Amino acid sequence: MAALGWLSPRRRSATARSVLAGEASAEAARKSARSTPETASGSGAEPEFPVHGDDRAAAFFDLDNTVMQGAAIFHFGRGLYKRKFFETRDLARFAWQQAYFRLAGLEDPEHMQDARDSALSIVKGHRVSELKSIGEEIYDEYMAERIWPGTRALAQAHLDAGQKVWLVTAAPVEIAQVIARRLGLTGALGTVAESIGGVYTGKLVGEPLHGPAKAEAVRALATAEHLDLSRCAAYSDSHNDIPMLSLVGHPYAINPDSKLRKHARELEWRLRDYRTGRKAAKVGIPAAAGVGAVAGGTAAAIALHRRRR
Repeated sequence: MAALGWLSPRRRSATARSVLAGEASAEAARKSARSTPETASGSGAEPEFPVHGDDRAAAFFDLDNTVMQGAAIFHFGRGLYKRKFFETRDLARFAWQQAYFRLAGLEDPEHMQDARDSALSIVKGHRVSELKSIGEEIYDEYMAERIWPGTRALAQAHLDAGQKVWLVTAAPVEIAQVIARRLGLTGALGTVAESIGGVYTGKLVGEPLHGPAKAEAVRALATAEHLDLSRCAAYSDSHNDIPMLSLVGHPYAINPDSKLRKHARELEWRLRDYRTGRKAAKVGIPAAAGVGAVAGGTAAAIALHRRRR
C-alpha cells in the first residue's frame, strides 16, 4: 500500500477496496475454472484474430449490454419476484429501471449502487447453493433469448482458437459462474459476497466488481494465469470499463455508449454495434461476429432499488 501514499485517505481506501475486490474475484474465478471442465467447442472459418494456439492470450467480456441485451440484474429480479423474494409493490420500480436501461443502454452508478444494496438485503440469510440453483432456472426463463449472437460468436472465436474466455461482471461471482458454464466459457469474474457456512451474511468482500475493480480483477487473474495482457482482448459497452479495456492489447467497444464510442474512435479501438446491425466506422472484427450462437446471461442476487422508507 506504500505506493498509494500520495492519495488522500478516502481515495486510498477506495483504491484498496478495488484491489481487494479484484483479487477476491480472480481467486474465486480460478477455483471455479479448476473444478469445472471446459465444454466449449465451435466450428467455422478461423479468423485472423484471435491467434490460434496462443495460450498466453485470453478474452474478457463485460456482460450487460455487451453479451446480453439489457441489465442482467433486472432479468434476475424478475425471477426473484416470481419466487416471492420481494413484494408486488416493488415491481413497478423494477419495470421502470429495466425500461430505462434498455432504452438508454447506460450504466447509472447510482442505480447500480441501489441494486447492490437491494441484493445484499434480499439474499442475506439465503444459502449460496440456493442462489446457484435459482440462477440456473432464471437463465433459461429470462436470459437465454437476450444474448447478442454477434458478441457470443466473438467469444466462441476465442474458444475455438484455444484461448480462455472470462465473463467480467458486477453480478455475484457464484451466479456469474453458473452463466459462464451455461455459455461454455472458462469462468467468470464477479462480485464476491461474503458467506459463512454457505450462507450469505449481507456483506461484500471489497466492493462490487465495477469500473476500476474490474481492471484490478483482470490484472490479478492475468498474473495468476501467466497471461500477457498485450495479447489479450476485452469487450465492453460502457465507458465505466475503460480501465479494463485499456489494460489489454485488443480492446473492443461493443454496443458502446456515447462516451465509450468517442473514446474508442479517438484511440482507434475496434467497434461493433449489434443494436442496429450496422458496423461502426472502425471495424476490424472477426468474420465470426456474424454467426449465431447459444444463449447466456448472468445473474445477480439483485433485483430492485432499495425501498425508500
